[in-house]
Amino acid sequence: MKDSMTAALKTSDGKFEIKEVDRVTLPADDWVLARIMVSGICGTDLRHWKKHEPDLTCKIMGHEMAGEVVEIGSAVKNVKPGDRVVIETLLGDGTCDWCRVQQYNLCPNLYAVRMETVSRAFAEYVAGPATKFHRLPENVSFEEATVLDTFSVCLHAQQQSGLKINDQILIVGAGPIGIGQLQLAKLSGAEVMIADVVESSLAIAKELGADHVINTAKENLIEKIFELTGGRGVDIAFECVGGEHMQETLQLATEATRIGGKVIIVGGFEKGKTPISLDWQKLQMGQIQVVFSASYAFWDIYPEMKMCLDLLAKGKLNAKKMITHTFPLTSINDAFETAEKKAETGALFVALKHY
Repeated sequence: MKDSMTAALKTSDGKFEIKEVDRVTLPADDWVLARIMVSGICGTDLRHWKKHEPDLTCKIMGHEMAGEVVEIGSAVKNVKPGDRVVIETLLGDGTCDWCRVQQYNLCPNLYAVRMETVSRAFAEYVAGPATKFHRLPENVSFEEATVLDTFSVCLHAQQQSGLKINDQILIVGAGPIGIGQLQLAKLSGAEVMIADVVESSLAIAKELGADHVINTAKENLIEKIFELTGGRGVDIAFECVGGEHMQETLQLATEATRIGGKVIIVGGFEKGKTPISLDWQKLQMGQIQVVFSASYAFWDIYPEMKMCLDLLAKGKLNAKKMITHTFPLTSINDAFETAEKKAETGALFVALKHY
């Protein structure tokens, strides 16, 4: 095996350049080295696209990937070389109170650790603890497995929400997270309304079981929601957009939620750059719970990524329909352009092939 590897490094202007860098190695006997076969572009990645961020310059990014095991440490028992795997990219410091109880998604040092280890999908190889590598059954492709990070974020949000059968829910945003949230909610017996401004995304949502799709560029979302819910509002609203649109999308989510309902914030936003004003008196007087959901980890004794993998393998989740575009890793800048201009390109989930 060569000592170098191909990787897409962030440039000072926020794009990528393909270069040869030192290959990652195994730092401990319970770690695994895998060759990345497919990676994916998500909303978090797009928030860093074309932005001058000195801390990320010359760094390897990306956190959605599947690959093949090429080397294992002497203490590894769960995978072997040649195994096809999906790689979980959440890794805390392993010493804090939250890591101790498998809530590593809340680790204070999560990003510092994961960015230097498992969250490096836009490269040829990745190394991480064996517990982060889940074997793929034959009927799950590398491409489909790459969507499992997205599904895991959605599953964690649904667990946080306490969603019940026959709940009426609204999903604001029909990107990959919104579409994943839709599929899990339908599996749980909810009536799902989903809103966006991109027609191609709403069309996919309809194909994947949405009961009502609402284009907020053409319809008044709040009027439509109250019409569909008998004037009450939804039991649970999931905000799945985040970023620069947070003020508008979170406000819509809270306005659409009934008295005594819940708003789950799934979309991410940048520190110190998202001032948000809401009708806080309405939220308090209506005892509307605002719940934040961060990444994923375990639910009881089960890793949430493994739970999603099981659902995907059983045909209960559809990842194929979500993958609209595929590019080689060497065309990563074209892939990001396509993902960013989704209203023009019809992009939902954009995958990068490494082979």
